[in-house]
Formats: sequence, C-alpha cells, structure tokens
Amino acid sequence: MISVSEALSHLFALAGPLESESVPLSKANGRVLGQDVFARRDQPPFSASAMDGYAVCAKDVVSGATLEVIGEAAAGHGFSGTVTTGQAVRIFTGAPVPVGADRVVIQEDVSRDSSTITLGDKIDAGFHIRPAGGDFSEGDRLSAPRVLTPSDIALMASMNIANVPVIRKPRVAIMSTGDELVMPGETPGPDQIISSNSFGLQALLRDLGAEARLLPIAKDTRSSLETAFSMADDADLVITIGGASVGDHDLVGDVAVDLGMSRSFYKIAMRPGKPLMAGRLENGAVMIGLPGNPVSAMVCGHIFMAPVIRQMLGLGPSAPQEETALLAAPLSANGPRQHYMRARVEAGRITAFERQDSSLLTILSQANALLIRPPHDPERVSGETVRYVPL
Repeated sequence: MISVSEALSHLFALAGPLESESVPLSKANGRVLGQDVFARRDQPPFSASAMDGYAVCAKDVVSGATLEVIGEAAAGHGFSGTVTTGQAVRIFTGAPVPVGADRVVIQEDVSRDSSTITLGDKIDAGFHIRPAGGDFSEGDRLSAPRVLTPSDIALMASMNIANVPVIRKPRVAIMSTGDELVMPGETPGPDQIISSNSFGLQALLRDLGAEARLLPIAKDTRSSLETAFSMADDADLVITIGGASVGDHDLVGDVAVDLGMSRSFYKIAMRPGKPLMAGRLENGAVMIGLPGNPVSAMVCGHIFMAPVIRQMLGLGPSAPQEETALLAAPLSANGPRQHYMRARVEAGRITAFERQDSSLLTILSQANALLIRPPHDPERVSGETVRYVPL
C-alpha cells in the first residue's frame, strides 16, 4: 500500500492540463481561464465625471463665484466645446469631462439662475473626475489560470473581450459495476440495492467543472465490463466504482489491464478507500478505480478525483484544501492507515460522528468535513487542533 500523498503524486503524473477552447463571454462564468487576456481599451476611455454637477476650471472654484453655463455633457453625449475661465458645463455622472475643465462641482454646492450658477459658501473639496485609464489601460492583463467569477466577467466585458479562452471541460465517464445494482426508480430484486455512488460522484464532478456522464451499470462479467469500457473511448477520465478488490467477482482491474491499461498503483493506506486503483488506458484516458462502498467512493472522490479534475483544468497539482479546528470531543488512537472521519464543524469546533462505517450515507449527508487522522495518530483530547477537509 502507498500513502495518500504518494497516490496523489502518481495521479498528477497521469493527468495533465487539457487544451483551451474559446467560448462566448456570456458562457465563461465558472470556467477556468486558459490563457492570459488583455484589455483592448482604456477604462474609462476618457476623463469622466464621477458626480452630477458642473464642469469648471479649478481656479474658478471660490465661494460666491458666478459662472456662465455654456452647455451640457451627459453619458454618451459629450460637450464638444472648450471650457475657459468663468464658464461651466452642466455635467452628469459618466459623461466625458470637457476640454479645459479640470474639476466638477457637485450640484448640491451650486445655485442656478437661468444660464448662470453661483457657487455656495461650502464647497466639497473633491474634484470628482475619474481619470482616463484609472481602472485599467489598454494591454493590461487578466492572468490565467483562474476560475472566472461574475466580477471577472464584468471586467472582461469592460475590456471589450467578447470571446474567452477557457480550459476545455474534462469529459468523465462513470461506470458502476456489480450484479447487485439497479438504477434509482427501478424495483430491486431480493438481493439487489440501488446504485447511489455514481449519482453522487456525477454531482461532484459537475460542481468541479467537468462533463460527467453515467455509463450503463456493468455486470460482473468480462463481456459486460468490456462493453462498458468501449463506451468510454472519448473520455479524458474513466471512473469505475466497485469490482476493484480481490474477490472472485472483482474483475475490473483484470479487464482493464487486458484492454491495455498501464496500472500506476493499487491500494492506499487510508480508510475508507483502501482498494483504490489508478492507471492510464490504451486511449490515453486516466482511469481511477474507486471502492464500491458508498462512503468510500465519495471520500475518494473528494480526496483523489477532485484534485485530478483541478489538475486537468490547469489549476495545478494540489492536495485537497485543509483547514483546522478545535476538537470538540476526545478521539482514541488511530491505526496504521490515514483515516478520513466524517465530522461536523460548527463555530470553529469539530466533532467526529460516532459511527464511521463506510456504508452510512446518512452520516456522510450530515457531515460537512472529513477529519484527518494521520497513521498511528495518538489519542486526542478535547481542545486540540486537528486538520480537516471541508465538504
């Protein structure tokens, strides 16, 4: 068995970043920027008024001064003339500041009578002009890689970027295996259960930014498994669930090898999730064989599958994000495998659930963290700081 960190290193060696594709700006939110993009203009493209008021020469701003209003400037409709001393232009927020003006007096500090204004006794000290290029200049860079947010979308729109280079979404095929499985909504036989892992993993993959599709459930026969693998020829990543152990009916690894898989590793010193397998298929796709127990599959999805997807999306090889919290209740010593305990974090304190059986989806549903117990971790008392992976 290898360690969790060793397994992640092997997986990162298997899974490189995918190529970029161009998508419309309206469809880029949540995608990973694949290449740096550059502003195609200054913003603002001209000195603009930050307030409603009057554009004037700064040297004329004296309490009680009277100025002649010679025109108006609005957003999208600038004033084409020049402002000289003794003159003012009525101006609105976002309008270009006329030539010659270098200050905007806000309208609250002015009284107007027909075509003249008189400055009040108390004048706001601000100049209220947004300089040209004050936000960004032509050629300024938005750097990749980054997961694009709504704020990034607004910025790129302002930069006049209509199409965005993003990393292609990884194509993932999910294959559940086992004679005991039927799909949700079907009526299981007396010895059968509902397939749940594939749906949880599909949801996780979609949240991570991948395109994930479910293959038909493969039976515990070579022919059925071979057919299922043949349906994943276009995938970047193939996830198998179950059939990766050493029982008489666990055929996934053998069939994958027979079909040309180069195995990278098998078995991890962790719980839940010991019978994890990974390699590269003949078509170049990465394969991860997950355990069949529901919690084991989902935990391995968070610890191994999610980092692989992030690597494919160009976000770099990094282990799952870890945080710390204070232990709310004592824990007994851990065994030789790294244990990811289902737990709940509230107000900075973490409590591991008493029941940790790898079949209990109800516990996983209530958990918002995986409390990390290193191999041979000694007893822990309340108040100690421990590490966890947020869910």
